[in-house]
Amino acid sequence: MSTVSTRHDTMHGIYLTGHGGPEVLEVRDDIPRPVPGPRDVLVRVGAAGVNNTDINTRLAWYSKGDGEAEDASWSGQPIHFPRIQGADICGEIVAVGSDVSPARIGERVLIEPCLQEHDGKPLASAWYIGAECDGGFAEYTKVAARHAHPIKSALSDVELASFPCSYSTAENLLTRTQLAKGERVLITGASGGVGSAAVQLAKARGAHVIAITSAAKAESLRKLGADDIVLRDQVVADVLDGHGVDVVVDLVGGPQWPQLLDVLKHKGRYAVAGAIGGEIVELDLRTLYLKDLSFFGCTVLEPEVFPNLVRHIEQGNIKPLVAETFALADIATAQAVFQQKGHVGKVVLKVCQD
Repeated sequence: MSTVSTRHDTMHGIYLTGHGGPEVLEVRDDIPRPVPGPRDVLVRVGAAGVNNTDINTRLAWYSKGDGEAEDASWSGQPIHFPRIQGADICGEIVAVGSDVSPARIGERVLIEPCLQEHDGKPLASAWYIGAECDGGFAEYTKVAARHAHPIKSALSDVELASFPCSYSTAENLLTRTQLAKGERVLITGASGGVGSAAVQLAKARGAHVIAITSAAKAESLRKLGADDIVLRDQVVADVLDGHGVDVVVDLVGGPQWPQLLDVLKHKGRYAVAGAIGGEIVELDLRTLYLKDLSFFGCTVLEPEVFPNLVRHIEQGNIKPLVAETFALADIATAQAVFQQKGHVGKVVLKVCQD
């Protein structure tokens, strides 16, 4: 099968045909090419990253129901199949709608994954590109012009595609908790995409960074800026030896969760954007109210987050972490590698070749 569509009205891409394993990912070269609406831009996708949201959506992990998957998307809505997934997108604007300046054609862009507008209309609740609407696992995608952010960088499309989801999620966690220079932040799941991004972005803010990870990945995280390391099987309070933290950035949850609150200082802030270690945790309410803690569930991006992320990239404050790269047609293998969690950084798919 050709890896690039040769027709002008179709494109190569990956259809998600239902909930399930990798067998529901279908490689196609006859997918209709999207047509931008008046307020949209059409983006030729150079590269697209793999992330937990893609896999969670495919598996209906977000569903809290009885297996019918009627609430299986990021926003709690059913997925309409076939769907083109892919939320980490770098590409070039090749066409614009009638209400968008033609001067934007040719811009290199990163797409903000958390959408506030679709088909020219504001959304009552935010959508996630690649879940509620089609994303970047295809040659072309369309998006509201406001969500396609111009970027000037010498980095490759693959490198830039490692940023949007992980780094915007990390920046949102730090924004919501108002992490400040000189404060101490504890980051769980620090070797993953969001965790490693949070290490870099917290260091860029001048914070003291403590990373929870495995022994095999400790040195990599020190090179990213982690000041201290806590190994996953260690008791957090024992390692910190009485030194509390101002902020916890949690991407794991699971059995270790109560330890995270134990090490928070009075009026500490806890933020969560993942639960790969287990979504059900035990909370002693006395810890919450006696320490005057604040909790932040972080999904929808604050307005300043993505522009700030682009600025960090352009100024070289953060660097891309690409663990492995695959062709788009090898998406099943790429997701399998991603799920093994043996890497530091992102797994990225090459989409369009120059």
